[in-house]
Parts: sequence; structure tokens; C-alpha cells
Amino acid sequence: MLESRMPDVRENLERVRERIARAATRAGRRPDDVLLIGVSKTVDVERIRAALAAGLRALGENRVQEAKTKVAELGRPAAWHLIGHLQTNKVKDALELFDVIHSLDRLELAQELERRAATRGLAVEAMLQVNVAAEPSKGGFAPDAVDEALEAIAKLAHVKVTGLMAIPPEVERPEDSRRWFRGLREQAERRGLKRLSMGMSSDFEVAVEEGATMVRVGTAIFGARA
Repeated sequence: MLESRMPDVRENLERVRERIARAATRAGRRPDDVLLIGVSKTVDVERIRAALAAGLRALGENRVQEAKTKVAELGRPAAWHLIGHLQTNKVKDALELFDVIHSLDRLELAQELERRAATRGLAVEAMLQVNVAAEPSKGGFAPDAVDEALEAIAKLAHVKVTGLMAIPPEVERPEDSRRWFRGLREQAERRGLKRLSMGMSSDFEVAVEEGATMVRVGTAIFGARA
């Protein structure tokens, strides 16, 4: 049963790439300026291998423990991105596993990343997570707290914020996410940040039109999660 689904991953990936390319063209952008991150949360290793064989260059995981198992089995044929909430007690493992951390959502986490990275002489690339709609159920800095957070993190020697990340509220239509994506882009532009991690399977085309440089796409590539 699993083998019969393998060709679909390749086909799905190609369709997603085509949709990204069309969205970028509509916005007057280059498709190559958008990094497609395949969100492999709960996805079995065989489907991940099929995506890698089809040229997927980045994988996104939500949980450190799940990522540890997959990295041990797959190695590093692509960059690994942490896109889920990171507990401070998982920072040591996260630094060993991930190339980029998208979910820098509080100063306590930045300080722990700095402490752990300093002991190992590492430089941590991170995205500052912004809670664009001030949803109590989601982490991230309030939009009006971004400047203060960036100033505090800039004092850390081993943590570098290269962009902003957001998970907008659930909406009925992809177009309804546009205002959140546009707002995040405007925040990044005001602060000279070049990278924007925004857009998922349901709305990544709108995100690309609004300036996303990284989109996090899972089900549109791998199919429905278990």
C-alpha cells in the first residue's frame, strides 16, 4: 500500500513547485527566491525519501524527538528546519539537529540558545516568531514588541535573527490570510530583515505573492497526516 503512494509524492511536489512559480511570477518575483520546506511531521521515512529523490532541499519538523529519529535514519541530504515550539530543555538537542530555528518566540528561549551555543562555539540562525493576530493559543511576540525583542537578541553573540515567521489564524479562504502576510512583510521591511517564513499548504500561494521567502508545506506534498 505504501509503495503505491510513492509516485504521488513526486507528482505532488512538482505541482507545488509549479504553483509557487506561478505565484512568484504574478508578484514580479523569481521562483528561485522562495525556499520550499517540506513539513515532514508524522510523515514516514519512505515518503520523505521520495521527496528528497525528487529534489526537495529542506525539511521542516515540529518536534525535536521526532526529528532526532529521522535525522539518525536519513542523515542530512537536505537542510533541517525547526518550525514548531521549542522547549528550553530541548535546546541542546535542537542545536545538534537543525540548521534554522523558525520558532524563536520568547526571550527566555533566545537566552538559552545563546548559552548552549556559546559553549559549543556555534552560530544560531533563527526567525523571530510574531503572533500577528495576538491569539492566546499561539506563541510569538506581539507585533508591537518586535523592536524590543530584536534589540535584546541583537546583544547576544551567538544568536542571529535573519527574518520573521508567523502562523496566521485559520481562515475560510486563502485570500483571507493576505492581510496577515502583508503585515508581516511590512514589519520585516521596516527592520531590514530579508527572510519571511510564512504560508502553509492552504495558503502558500498568497504568502508568496506577499513576499514569503520560505513556505512550509506538508499535506500538499506528502498527503494527509496519520
